[in-house]
Amino acid sequence: MAPRSGDGVGEGAGQTRSRRKQGTTHRAQNLRQAGNQAEALLWLELKARKLGGYRFTHQFSIGPYFADFACRERWLVVEVDGHQHANSSSDRRRDDFMQAEGYSILRVWNHDVLKHRTSVCETNLAALDGRLVENIVASDLRFVFTPRSSDSVFSNTDPSV
Repeated sequence: MAPRSGDGVGEGAGQTRSRRKQGTTHRAQNLRQAGNQAEALLWLELKARKLGGYRFTHQFSIGPYFADFACRERWLVVEVDGHQHANSSSDRRRDDFMQAEGYSILRVWNHDVLKHRTSVCETNLAALDGRLVENIVASDLRFVFTPRSSDSVFSNTDPSV
């Protein structure tokens, strides 16, 4: 008797189907393992819904890019950058792409995460709660705001969402 489909026998047995581009999960895992100390410390604050009850994903794939952290519920990307990212044209292209996908982007410095983690978390919460609604460029952070339509998650009062 020939094996039936779904028996776990034959070609492709044990493989799961995914909507992700092949290699995306492996690349995200490598990025998580190779992350820097500032990323690791911020992840301690963001994981398991510790920050305001919001769920974050670490090394989330958005098109050809990986966001250090993403809150899909609030369409927020948080990037933790070192000095090599100052005035980076490639980061501007990343931001433009992610903004076109509907994400707001908050960029903070490694140093600030290491020395002023509470302030960084408060800034994250301000972005998540919709209290940051315009672009900000400062020496210690950069925020690119992407307004959502009138059915925005920020204006939704339904607690089930």
